[in-house]
Amino acid sequence: MINVAIDGPAGAGKSSIAKAVARDTGYIYTDTGALYRAVAYHALSRNISPDDSKAVTELLDGLEIKLEYRDGQQRVIADGKDVSDFIRTPEVSMGASKVSAVPEVRAFLFDLQKKMAAENNVIMDGRDIGTVVLPDAQLKIFLTASAEERARRRFAELNNKEGISFESILADIIKRDENDMNRPVSPLKQAEDAVLVDTTEMTIDEVITLIKKMIKETEEKEK
Repeated sequence: MINVAIDGPAGAGKSSIAKAVARDTGYIYTDTGALYRAVAYHALSRNISPDDSKAVTELLDGLEIKLEYRDGQQRVIADGKDVSDFIRTPEVSMGASKVSAVPEVRAFLFDLQKKMAAENNVIMDGRDIGTVVLPDAQLKIFLTASAEERARRRFAELNNKEGISFESILADIIKRDENDMNRPVSPLKQAEDAVLVDTTEMTIDEVITLIKKMIKETEEKEK
């Protein structure tokens, strides 16, 4: 099996790019961020603060989270409910950043991620895939862009549906970067053997083409 690990900060386009590359290559896409978002959403929907690590940990008992693929789309299922359409709000995004710093949450989701990688050719994106989850991945990529560019993309993606300002999105991204890079458990950092891809001046199609080329080269090496 070939595992592709894509790490990087919030808003770098990891999920969109990984999905497109997986579709074109036939690999299974695993959005690990969605798993943490599901935990955060599960807590918030029960009026539990993501800052309350003890309550969040207790919430894990009996919780079942899984990924399903329907019509080629990944759906996130939590306790039998499809929460895919509820986990992309700024509140859940910030909550995901907080619960991902809880060791018990990381351990809870770790086995699921490892199992998927052992059984499939996968493209997995997150914050610590190349450093912790899949340290032996055949291809590791650290995908990034300037904070301003990431905020611009997120703002365009939301299309002002939520009435959120660009400045607010930029502040959230900077705060998430700080949280992710400084958390005591599995902080965001580039793996030593990861390829740095700065997408600030690149189009999404250029990034997709580049990563597909890198995968093809990896497959040739692994033959």
